Amino acid sequence: MKTDPSPRATPGPLAAAAPAMAPLAMHLPEAWRGRYDASWRLMRADRPIGWLLLLWPTLVALWLAAEGMPSLHLLLVFAGGVWLTRAAGCVINDYADRWLDGRVRRTKARPLVAGELSGRFALGLFAGLMGVAFVLVLTTNAKTIALSGVALALAAAYPYMKRHTYLPQVWLGLAFSWGIPMAFTATRDAWPPQEAWLLLCANLLWTTAYDTWYAMVDREDDRRAGAKSTALLFGDLDVPVIAALFVLAGVAMGLLGHRLEFGLVYWLGLAAAGVFVAQQFAQGRSRHPDDCFAAFLANNRVGAAVFAGVALQYFVARG
Repeated sequence: MKTDPSPRATPGPLAAAAPAMAPLAMHLPEAWRGRYDASWRLMRADRPIGWLLLLWPTLVALWLAAEGMPSLHLLLVFAGGVWLTRAAGCVINDYADRWLDGRVRRTKARPLVAGELSGRFALGLFAGLMGVAFVLVLTTNAKTIALSGVALALAAAYPYMKRHTYLPQVWLGLAFSWGIPMAFTATRDAWPPQEAWLLLCANLLWTTAYDTWYAMVDREDDRRAGAKSTALLFGDLDVPVIAALFVLAGVAMGLLGHRLEFGLVYWLGLAAAGVFVAQQFAQGRSRHPDDCFAAFLANNRVGAAVFAGVALQYFVARG
């Protein structure tokens, strides 16, 4: 296995740091403060990268479905829904991973493993977050409500994939992509067209690629603990396979742009995203955990570039 376990002279992005107190925590009664702060960290609300990686493709889908700026109502529903479902996914993930997180250096201080919160509390928080997200879905239409049941099943099952399959990153890709067909049904009140499924395929490939970077951070700990991931499945072919996944995602986005007859602005957005992807390999190819984590974080720029290309394409087309 090609790894670089040697210590770094300067702290990388994985270096431990004291977490900041959750917003408004200091204004709460002291008896509530600790549980509120631990809940904030359990939902990863202090780490917006997951929310952003889920938000960009959802926004792209909304713009494609509306052929331009979507309604404020749907923007609020899907932005809020993305935040709530991502937070709920983190909660149920930590609940399911209590057996694993204590054996992994990066996760051994998480609230459930550290005993700050109980498993029962986590299940209640998960149900509450998904309940509020469902209330938002109820403001759309029957087709979107029906699709939301699939979203719930994907989110609830994901944490258990790493016990039984080497493809939890692919399952996460499905979970992170399911907002795409929902955005189309919510906008058009019709079942998703072919371009929705093409965008879903592109996002599935992209998510699998960047989450494999993420899995490479914990690969050796996962191996010792008996957890499974694409990082372990791909082995020494990890970086070439990630490159192939990014290329396939780009091809799918290219086919989407061709199908929709997009102009120069869209292709410039894709080109910028391609540059950001290439930069990841300058770091991640070392396979050092810090570099893999930095490569994972860089995908926020990829998603932003693609969305900017789509949104500006419609803006320019409308003059």
